[in-house]
Amino acid sequence: MSILPPIGAGERGEPELEATVVAEPGAVTVIIPTFNESGNVRELLRQLTDAVPARLPCEVIFVDDSTDDTPEVIESAAQDCPFPVSVIHRDKPEGGLGGAVVEGLRAAGSDWIVVMDADLQHPPALVPELVAAGERTSADLVVASRYIEGGSRAGLAGGYRVAVSRAATWLAKGLFPAGLRGISDPMSGFFAIRRSAVTAEALRPLGYKILLELAVRCRPEQPAEVPFVFRDRFAGESKSTAKEGLRFLRHLVELRTAAPLARMIAFGLIGLTGFVPNLLALHGLTAAGVHYLPAEVVANQFGVLWNFLLIEVLLFRDRRAHRHWADRVGRFALLANADLLLRIPLIALFVAQLGMGVLTATACALLATFVLRFVGTEALVYLPKPKPKREREPKRERAGRGAGRGAGRGARRATDRAAVAGRTDGSVRR
Repeated sequence: MSILPPIGAGERGEPELEATVVAEPGAVTVIIPTFNESGNVRELLRQLTDAVPARLPCEVIFVDDSTDDTPEVIESAAQDCPFPVSVIHRDKPEGGLGGAVVEGLRAAGSDWIVVMDADLQHPPALVPELVAAGERTSADLVVASRYIEGGSRAGLAGGYRVAVSRAATWLAKGLFPAGLRGISDPMSGFFAIRRSAVTAEALRPLGYKILLELAVRCRPEQPAEVPFVFRDRFAGESKSTAKEGLRFLRHLVELRTAAPLARMIAFGLIGLTGFVPNLLALHGLTAAGVHYLPAEVVANQFGVLWNFLLIEVLLFRDRRAHRHWADRVGRFALLANADLLLRIPLIALFVAQLGMGVLTATACALLATFVLRFVGTEALVYLPKPKPKREREPKRERAGRGAGRGAGRGARRATDRAAVAGRTDGSVRR
């Protein structure tokens, strides 16, 4: 991997930032995830070189998932950079853009980490101001916000994208009022965070919104904000698609159900939706002349399958790799039908011995077996198996000379980096 140089003044949109004061210990690692951004890389590195002051030790890490010549363009452009520029190329882009950022976090070795996009919609000139704001306020996280005074979302193309961005912001803040307190723009992909505030192993990103992931799971203290003007893309096409929108919604569900109690509530709500396919199948089978008892047993399987699919997608996506899908289906169906076998005797007991009505008895039996079914599903279907020994991490390749500013105070001690990244294989670059 290679690294980039620190640079001087710049623009938040237009204003000069030459007066920005950065505390001396504030060495910076700039993490830039890329996917087919070859048309932007050279201009991005040029603007970073012009923006980061010489007194600020700096390195740049590109985490690349590209299928074009982006890595080669980075290598060429890095030759003109006064600080180290590195590339981690991932063959399997797990976690999307957010996963790329986490890979960069593991490799970062500076006191401060700045995350930004490669398309120049995030002005590189703001990098030193983000760090300076963190040093001045003792914040662990500094977010470049479009929604405070001085900021603008001008680069969002069209009213549709503006509306989607605003709706996503309101939804996220409504679901996580505590975790996002003090952050007006949780959808921002441009921010600085102290390395000490990041626990890479706690992160399970899905899609673009890595700031949301960091804020909710790591809970950095005293967030601060600086305004920025979201600019037009310099080159290439936007990677924002309807598919990414669906991934964002799944990400919200995963974050919201991370706690066991929230997950149990979601498990119950998903179970309630299973009544729809169950009753539809029961109606169809009895209408076809099937006796109601075997029809109930068969119809229950439709509800079981429906619930399994929703739970797979919404609740346990990150645990699916621990068992083969057929094993998961079999275990889940066994638990669900065991629940049915237990529920029927309970209903009979409540009706015959306690004098309950059928509906009341059914409701009580459902409540009695629900917790057991949830615990059984977590423990027997989705409980993670012991993790194998950590695989060797993607190789970092030097993209440039790496001379000058990145070598002094900005040089990392391998022991520090290994501690923060959770590395055990000794594969850090010294």
